Amino acid sequence: MGLMSSILGDRNSRSAEDYVELNLDEFESAASDAAMQVHIAEIGGQKDVIDIKDAVYDGDLVIADITRLRTQDSTVEHVVDELRQVAQEVDGDIVQKGDDQLIVTPTGIKISRTKLGDSA
Repeated sequence: MGLMSSILGDRNSRSAEDYVELNLDEFESAASDAAMQVHIAEIGGQKDVIDIKDAVYDGDLVIADITRLRTQDSTVEHVVDELRQVAQEVDGDIVQKGDDQLIVTPTGIKISRTKLGDSA
């Protein structure tokens, strides 16, 4: 189970009883005041990188699913190189988690390479 599955869940394993209705009225004002948003993206090709770049340049964090690129090695390399360049330009960070996820951060946000709870 990858990060995207843990965030979005498995579509086939959920039923209406699994969800709780939340009153978001009190949260709406807080969300509009947020300095940064977290975006979930799927990259199927080079054209999908544009929206991710825009989000990072705007100061948002992006978690991207690159599962559809695994069989296209040169495309994966180009996408990763392009997003690495964006992260460097904005003084952010980028990591690839496994074969299927990229996390790209904006200015001033670094990604720890140590898992929480690991005392190494």
